[in-house]
Amino acid sequence: MKKFLQKKLNQKGLTLVELLAVIVILGIIAAIAVPAIGNIINNSKVNAMFSDGQNAISAGQIYFAESTEDSVTLKVLKDEGFLEDIGKLGETGTIDKASGEVNEVSITATAINGSITVGFVNAKKSDISAADSKKGNGTMVTVDR
Repeated sequence: MKKFLQKKLNQKGLTLVELLAVIVILGIIAAIAVPAIGNIINNSKVNAMFSDGQNAISAGQIYFAESTEDSVTLKVLKDEGFLEDIGKLGETGTIDKASGEVNEVSITATAINGSITVGFVNAKKSDISAADSKKGNGTMVTVDR
C-alpha cells in the first residue's frame, strides 16, 4: 500500500490515454455546439432584417403624415431624414399608403444579408411580426436561406 501511495504522490501530469479522452470529449462538445451557434446567428440576421422592414414602415407613416403622396422610396426617406439607416434593405424599396390611410402602410423591398434573403411584398407591420424566421414563411414575407 505504501508503494502505491508513493507512486501516486510522485506522478506528475496526464497520461496519453487521459489526454486523448479529454480531446475526444471536447470534440464531441464542439460538434454539438457549432451548428447550434450557426442557427442562432442566422436567425438573428433574419430578425434584424425584419426589424429594418418595421423601421421603414414607421418612417413611412411619419412621412405620410406630413406629405400628400401615396408612395415613397426608402432612398427618399433616408435623404429627407425620416429614416436614419436603411439597414440591409435596398434603396429602391418602396413604402405605400393604402387609400389615404396613414396607418395602413406597407413595404415592398428585398433585404439581403450574406446568403439570406428576406422579401417583403406589400407587407404591413403585422405581417412582419407574424412571420417566422425559422420556418421562412409569413403572409407577405418570405425568407430564403
